[in-house]
Amino acid sequence: MELGSILQTTTLISAILAILLILLQRRGASLGAGFGGSGELFTTRRGLDKSLFSATIVFTLIFVFSILGLVLIPS
Repeated sequence: MELGSILQTTTLISAILAILLILLQRRGASLGAGFGGSGELFTTRRGLDKSLFSATIVFTLIFVFSILGLVLIPS
């Protein structure tokens, strides 16, 4: 396989996984908190929530670097 096709495949897979991980995360504050309702502003991520957050960051960075690789490396 060529480097360009590897980067394209990596970009596609990382984009799909990042989107899925973003959609799986819970919302921090409800709509009522924006209108003066009680809601916690700062929370600590624990367990699965922390793992999803970390995985989202990793796959987003893989996506960004693969896009940069596609742009900067001549094919």
